Amino acid sequence: MDLRYPIGRFDWKAVITPEMRPSLIDEIAATPSWLRQAIDGLDDRQLDTPYRPDGWTVRQVVHHLADSHMNNYVRVRLALTEHEPTIKPYDEAKWAELYDARTLPPAGSLALLESMHLRWVELLRHLADADYSRSFHHPEAGTVRLDTNLALYAWHGRHHTAHIAGLRQRMGW
Repeated sequence: MDLRYPIGRFDWKAVITPEMRPSLIDEIAATPSWLRQAIDGLDDRQLDTPYRPDGWTVRQVVHHLADSHMNNYVRVRLALTEHEPTIKPYDEAKWAELYDARTLPPAGSLALLESMHLRWVELLRHLADADYSRSFHHPEAGTVRLDTNLALYAWHGRHHTAHIAGLRQRMGW
């Protein structure tokens, strides 16, 4: 198994149907609790263990999820209120190396994810079908429709939670 992609790579070409949306939204809603379970009981040494060689530590993964989902929440809101806005990407690797991402306890990022996901999920559950065809322009990824973005962030939460769960299994934690 490729430790970078324990659940496989995201399929950018997948067709996301209206029938798929409720389960994808449920996955986004569950991400904070999945993450909380994944790190439950880990001490500082374990939190500072990379999930793979040359990978981020568990602590950095937790903070990355908060950073990434916070950025994406704003992107969704921009796409809903502007015509195909160009969003600002950020350097995830550099953000993960900032002092707070390397040192702070995960509790703050978990709380941020939980509260932000409450709003994000409520918004997603009340979008009209036409809203999911709205999009934003990502300078590196191109045009991203909100239905594809929904699937991406459902995958993203599972992807990083699997990094931590896989590490725990390999280490016997």
